[in-house]
Amino acid sequence: MASPYIELEVGERTVKVTNPDKVYFPEIGVTKRELVEYYISVGEGALRAMKDRPTNLKRHPDGIQTDAIYQKRMPPKHPDWLQTATVTFPSGRKADSLRVTEIAAIAYCANLGTVDFHPWQVRAQDVEHPDELRIDLDPQPGLPFDAARKAAFLTREVLADLGMTGFVKTSGNRGIHVAVRIQPRWDFIEVRHAGIALARAIADRAPDLVTTAWWKEERGDRVFIDFNQNARDRTIVSAYSVRARQDAQVSAPLTWDELTDADPADFTLRTMPARFAEKGDVHAAIDDEAYSIEDLLDRYAKDDRGDMPYPPNYPKMPGEPMRVQPSKARANKEEQSS
Repeated sequence: MASPYIELEVGERTVKVTNPDKVYFPEIGVTKRELVEYYISVGEGALRAMKDRPTNLKRHPDGIQTDAIYQKRMPPKHPDWLQTATVTFPSGRKADSLRVTEIAAIAYCANLGTVDFHPWQVRAQDVEHPDELRIDLDPQPGLPFDAARKAAFLTREVLADLGMTGFVKTSGNRGIHVAVRIQPRWDFIEVRHAGIALARAIADRAPDLVTTAWWKEERGDRVFIDFNQNARDRTIVSAYSVRARQDAQVSAPLTWDELTDADPADFTLRTMPARFAEKGDVHAAIDDEAYSIEDLLDRYAKDDRGDMPYPPNYPKMPGEPMRVQPSKARANKEEQSS
């Protein structure tokens, strides 16, 4: 039988938490109430990361042991105070996505079973011009977190040479994310090109550690920089977001000094509230300065390597190379020549 609901005061709102004792993380016994209260406890930081951004919801209303509902559209039935933003997908279709404007919106969605929040790299005021350049450092299977750490510090060096400051966080799993605020003057294609130029600049400095190879068969034992996270309708998990893992790890914002010996397993739904109460949001300065990407676009234009493949759900894009796995392309070529 479902447990009675409770009501939590979140700013000026009262958020109802239905079935608060329902267990969402079976191995450690985290309940829905704990999930909602977690997001309230780190609300200032989570709101800064998602403020005014169209945000996708990864919901597990029956617990993380069940399949997720990845929701890009807000249900038509929702409280009047909950806001939305209209976004356009690569197909040209449009949708009204959640627009996070207050902590209560995050708590409300957590009550719907939202474990992960995935904000777009744009603000609702201008959904066609990203204000964030994202560097997603993804160590390939078998590599330790330390490989991603080394790639992150290398990323910091390249950004410094460009006169940029990046803000680092764990992914809540094995990887690392670095965010750079940029001026919202360029469209998704241009920002993706800047991301490719930055990824190549990082990989060129340490080709044995880092790769930009889109095809998994070409990556080897290296850290992949997923440049396509800067494309339209591609999102990464928000800072402070919980992940659907049995240990309830979160995507934890860090200082660069903390990254030196950080262990992602230390940052969980149950440890982050005390850290936040003590340190506050260590990314509080992320909006202080927005950078130009003109230098990166110039590098991209001068690079003979040209464009890289888009994700498979995209229509064929101008200037994009063949979207065919290299080994299959070679096999087809050999078959045609035989």
